[in-house]
Amino acid sequence: MAFNYKKSITFRLVQAAKAQRARSGAHLMRIGLHPGQELVLKVLADTDGRTMSQLALALGVQPPTVTKMVTRLSSQGYVRRQVSDTDGRLARVYLTDVGRELVLSVDKAWKRLEREAMSGLEDKDRKKLRKLLRQVEKNLSISVDDDPEHEADFDTDGDEVAEAEAKEKDKAKEKELSVA
Repeated sequence: MAFNYKKSITFRLVQAAKAQRARSGAHLMRIGLHPGQELVLKVLADTDGRTMSQLALALGVQPPTVTKMVTRLSSQGYVRRQVSDTDGRLARVYLTDVGRELVLSVDKAWKRLEREAMSGLEDKDRKKLRKLLRQVEKNLSISVDDDPEHEADFDTDGDEVAEAEAKEKDKAKEKELSVA
């Protein structure tokens, strides 16, 4: 039987990420940014004066991508590059005053996006989702070569997932009964 990708969690994750990026892009466009540029501003707001390599590492992108983003942000007047006093090969990136003000608008856009994305979810579900997504991120950050079970097959109709969830519920019920 073929793998039913539409029932897979990873497909739903991809679809949610696409929807988030599109909605985020709409919010960011209102303040003059493209998706990804706001992250540069936020990283610099946390620690101003990072090198291009440090920015690339913090953002999880390749150095040429950072160069392109910083060049655009610089031309818009949001950041400035300054050659290091101690090493002429290093350029540090700093927020301008206009860039600092824009970070406040980024925060508002992110808060709005968060409200929209989490609409209809209770606090406990939000916390659980955040925890689960962190675990998925961690799992996907593991190199295939580092994962001894990378060749494990998926159950194509999702029964394996349902079975695992049912076992978890049974364990939780047993725990509740043993405490009572």
